[in-house]
Amino acid sequence: MKHLKNSVLALAAFPFCMHAQVEVVKVTSKNLLSIVKLPGEFLPYESVVLRARTAGYVEQVLVDRGSVVRHGQLLVKLSAPEIAAQVAVAESRVEEADAQRVEAEAQLASAQSTYDKLKKAAATPGAIAGNELVQAEKSVDAAKALVRSRESAMRAAQAAVTASKDMQQYLSVTAPFAGVVANRYVHPGALVGPGNDSSEGLLELQQVSRLRLVIAVPETNVAGIVRGGHVNFTVPAYSGQTFSGVVARISPALDAKTRTMSVELDVQNPRGVLSPGMYPEVSWPVRGQGAALLVPATSVVTTTERTFVIRVRDGRAEWVNVKRGVTDGELVQVQGPLQVGDVVVRRGTDEIREGNLVQVKKGS
Repeated sequence: MKHLKNSVLALAAFPFCMHAQVEVVKVTSKNLLSIVKLPGEFLPYESVVLRARTAGYVEQVLVDRGSVVRHGQLLVKLSAPEIAAQVAVAESRVEEADAQRVEAEAQLASAQSTYDKLKKAAATPGAIAGNELVQAEKSVDAAKALVRSRESAMRAAQAAVTASKDMQQYLSVTAPFAGVVANRYVHPGALVGPGNDSSEGLLELQQVSRLRLVIAVPETNVAGIVRGGHVNFTVPAYSGQTFSGVVARISPALDAKTRTMSVELDVQNPRGVLSPGMYPEVSWPVRGQGAALLVPATSVVTTTERTFVIRVRDGRAEWVNVKRGVTDGELVQVQGPLQVGDVVVRRGTDEIREGNLVQVKKGS
């Protein structure tokens, strides 16, 4: 009995002499893609507050909050009788300038005719005085200058008519793009004008058939930004549904205060289920820097003192300290003094002591 006890103690003192049959795998590498949850915010793809470009009274508001409008649709009609009067005055000045131009052209024709006759008569020596021909020529030059002046006045009067009619067109406020009326600020009878800083405007128009999803991506995760890539997100209003957008615009610089980079996704919203102001949760892809070393999760042993894998080298067990990383299915990323192709025990345990002789199972 004493001899048996001594044999057990000897075996316990030299565990490395024991042969353990183990199943092994090779360390592999892979570029990992992980997902982090980031908050985002929806903004309309286009948004504008429509304001009056000329002073006038609101005559009609043809839409209201929630109205769907098309591009070029009449939204608000203003009235300003003084503009109609300005158009009438400008048109009368055009007529006056035209009459003066016609009169100047008649004077030119008369002067030119007189000059031509004197020039012809001057061919006969002594028929007319030389000074008369010079005066006739100067009269023609003066008449031409007067015609040019009257033509310039005519063009200026026509430009005034065009400007007055443009101001008259400003009394009709139309939609610059197709969208939805988000807010209405005025009612018939209100006095509006371009110089009224206290005015909120006439209407607020937003394009919501397509939205901008703005995400503040932390500096550590910007490596996952790929222009044109698809990114999934969810919104609290539609639990269980997953939506997606396309990375369209990327800020060229980080925000100095938050150390984040603004990224915009284009999100198609033809049914209008998503709305500006919603705060979705975005599943943002994060790509690791370079290839990661991977082993089965069962290969990593964690004790109170260390985390390690058991590498098999020259038939013996070798404990290699590692740090766990992200998981990829049944595999886990490890960081430590390992290389691709190293052989490690598939199911690690601290019972396989460092230096133990190990026997690899066939087929592993």
